[in-house]
Formats: sequence, structure tokens, C-alpha cells
Amino acid sequence: MVRFASRLSYGTGMLDWQERINTTRMREERATKLREVMKKNGVAACLLEREDNIRYATGLPGDAFMPGLRYCLFFAEHEPVIWEHAGRYERRDEWPWVKPESWRIARCWLGGVCGTEATAETAKLFASEIVQELRKRGLQGEKLGFTALDGPSLKALGELGVRTFDAQSLLFEARKVKTQDEVNCLKMITAITDRAWCKLYEAMKPGMRDIDLTAIGYQAMIEAGAEIGGVVPFFSGPSTFERGLAMTDRIIQPGDIVYGDITNFGYLGYKTCLYRTFIVGRKPTQKEKDLYKRLLDNQNGIIEAIRPGATTADAAKHFKPAGTWDYDDEDRVFTIEIGHGIGLFLYEPPIINRLWSLKHPQTFEVGNVMAIESRDGEPGLGVRLEDMIVVTEEGAELLSRFPRDEIITAGEIG
Repeated sequence: MVRFASRLSYGTGMLDWQERINTTRMREERATKLREVMKKNGVAACLLEREDNIRYATGLPGDAFMPGLRYCLFFAEHEPVIWEHAGRYERRDEWPWVKPESWRIARCWLGGVCGTEATAETAKLFASEIVQELRKRGLQGEKLGFTALDGPSLKALGELGVRTFDAQSLLFEARKVKTQDEVNCLKMITAITDRAWCKLYEAMKPGMRDIDLTAIGYQAMIEAGAEIGGVVPFFSGPSTFERGLAMTDRIIQPGDIVYGDITNFGYLGYKTCLYRTFIVGRKPTQKEKDLYKRLLDNQNGIIEAIRPGATTADAAKHFKPAGTWDYDDEDRVFTIEIGHGIGLFLYEPPIINRLWSLKHPQTFEVGNVMAIESRDGEPGLGVRLEDMIVVTEEGAELLSRFPRDEIITAGEIG
């Protein structure tokens, strides 16, 4: 039987009389974990560009609207150096845990829109400043880990003799097990999401459009304290099995199955990803109940297989093969039948699916936090469920408290 995780005893605000999420401790523990992984792998420095990686390593939030606007040189044995974007650079005193001498203004070519000559010129300046910082610390001969650099970046660094390698696996190694403060951030964002589900349940009725539900869900998430950046896709009626375009102007009719996904909103950066299924205007038929019961039993089997020391292969066996729906390739249910680690990024290790896990299993550990999503149905009639769980010594525990045991009837007529 699936179990629930313990509840938080506090809300999203800050108080002087109660220990809540300790952001200083969380920031320091994350940096320590990353440094330990780098040292274990003999890596002296990593050049980070992905927003989630920068936030994990330094605690600096990201709002870059183009790749390359900001980046960070993170060291195993030294303080990081931050190249920040225009505007934010001028407000760097708002992040006092970064030493004043560690700030630089970022160099960016906006994906090459400035032309090949300007791109190459700016990339050379970018690379020369990186090399200068490495030389200051006696690291010019060391291999440099990187995440998310583009072609001009790597070319310019290579021309200056810098040997690079993709270090994203090191970041994921550090991030796959969450600290207690990180787990509590994920509990908070699921509580915020539960509040949004309640608002959606109260509002849902025949005559609404899918996009109307998206708007209600988005507003509810922001009002409850989520960070901007997520989406609330809804699917209804004939669009509920073969997931296609979401957030359309389709009008929901009495008796339609409707499901939605509240995803990628964050609390202190930590993401949510949760599906729920509703029926609008009437109670579900026996066929619809049986379909959802089959989905729920399958989902619970996956969750119950998640425990410390077990592997993603053990859990993946509970996902139905793609051939169940006459598909000839597991990629045809990719991101539909999947379990994925979740944290500052929507997809983190470990990953559960039949595509990878049976051949390349990963081991579950205490502190993994995951989103598990499944679907069932037939053409024109589908149901979905996604849960977020945390792995404890006793096994997987559910974070969300919003009902999941049956199709939820909303806007019943009569």
C-alpha cells in the first residue's frame, strides 16, 4: 500500500519563532556536495551555464531569457566566479554570500544573431576571461568540465588550449539525492499545487474551454506562492488518450474526461509535476471507473517497487510495454510512461522507463525525489495520473495529498 510523506508544519513565509526551510544551510550543503563529487572525479573546475546548475552551485536564481547570458566558474577548492547579465550585475549586492571580487560582467552573442565575425570576437573575449581565472588559480592545464556551452564557446576555449569535457553527469550525481531542506522545498511546491487543484476542481464545469482551466491553474499557483515559469496544460474529451496539443479553445462538454498537468512551477527553484484526471458534468461510468482502477493499480505497483537498494529496472517492469497499445517502439510512450527525478530541473536522475531501465538500471537511494506518471485508455478515452514521491528508509512516500484514488467528478449537473 502506498504511504504519504509527513506534512510540513509551516507555510511559504518567514518567521523568527520557527525553524523552516534553512536557505543558507541548503545553499552550503549543495555546494559541498558538488565539490565532493568533483574531487572524487578529479575535476578542478566546471563552467556552468544551465540556470538550474548555477542555482544549485551558488544559490543565484536565474531568469535568463537566452542561453549564454550568465555563467559561473565553479571550483573544487576555490570560491566561484560569477559572470552576470546586464542589470543583474549592477544589483549584485543583493547576493552577499558571493564575495565582491567574484563578480564579472558576462559576454554573450545571443546565439549568433550578431553575425559570425561578432560572435567569434565575443567568444574569444569570453574564453580569454575564463582562461585568465584558471591561470590565477594554477589550473590552466586541468581539464575543464562544462554544461550547456555552444559551438563558439567550445571552439574559442579550444583555441586557447583548454581541454573540455561534458560535466552534466557530475551535476546530476550531486543532485540526485536531496538534502532535507531540498525535500521540504518539494513538499512545499506540492502543497501549493494541491491548492491549485482545489481551485480547478471548484471552477471546472461544462462549457469551459481547456485554456480557461489553464488560466485558473496558473493564477492559483502564482497566488499560492509558486515561481513564474510553469505551465498548466489541459486535455479533454477525444484528446485524452493520444496526448496532443494542449491549452486549446476546445469546449468541455458534459461527460468529458479532462486531465491536466501542473508542471515546472517552482518553490525556491524546486519543481512540481503532477497529473490528475476529472470527469465533468456527471459521475463516471463503470467502464471509466475500471479503466482508472487499472491505471491506479499499475501506478501503485511502480511506486511500491521503489525502495532503497532496489533499481529502476524493478520499477520499470510495472510499466506496460508499448506493445500494449500496438506501438512498435518504446519511444512512442516516451515522457508518457516514465518516472523521473525532479528538483531544480524537471528531469533529473533516477529515470524509470522500459526504454532504458531494463538494460541500464539505476539504484534508488534515500533522498531521491521523483515524479511517476502513467496513462491508460483507448483511442478517444484516456486517463492519466502522476504522483511525486520521496524515497525514505521505508520506501516511497507520496508528497501530494490531493485525491488520486478515483476519477474526480467536477461540475456535476443535476
